[in-house]
Amino acid sequence: MIEVGNVLVHEDIINNDFVCNLSKCKGICCVEGDAGAPLRDSEKEILEEVYPKVKKYMTEKGIEAIEKFGTSVVDADGDLTTTCVDGNKECAYVTWENGITKCAIEKAYEMGEVDWKKPISCHLYPIRTTRYPGFDVLHYDRWHICKDACTFGKELQVPVYKFLKDPLIREYGEAWYEELEKSVKSI
Repeated sequence: MIEVGNVLVHEDIINNDFVCNLSKCKGICCVEGDAGAPLRDSEKEILEEVYPKVKKYMTEKGIEAIEKFGTSVVDADGDLTTTCVDGNKECAYVTWENGITKCAIEKAYEMGEVDWKKPISCHLYPIRTTRYPGFDVLHYDRWHICKDACTFGKELQVPVYKFLKDPLIREYGEAWYEELEKSVKSI
């Protein structure tokens, strides 16, 4: 691991390549899994606030799930997550465009209707964050459904941390990201 400010970055984030390849995977990460996307406590309030503007981009099943369970839920492990439809599969905020999943929240953001792009855990994926008092640990979440993203990233020679530059800056700031790049160059 390398230390950048109060964040420990696993070397897998630096040494592995990754670029989402939606033409191959169709955004299956928003449909598969055993729970919704992890949320921070502060994001619960944001979801409640943006839901009325996001709703028009959601599927009927997603709206039904939100109306029944709320804009977020606590999963079986006691973690706050996005609400899912059909048990614990498809995120309630999924919408479809040309057979590819898209986040209804992100769609509303792109249309200028909300000023929040999407949950940070979604924006940072495949990086997962473990938060401790005083520091975070970033690790690379390997999931077999992302094999096309790994292949594409290798083709383009784009490491995980470069692919996720924007969300890393969103989370930790520009100066932090510049320090990460300097640390990587010194390895």
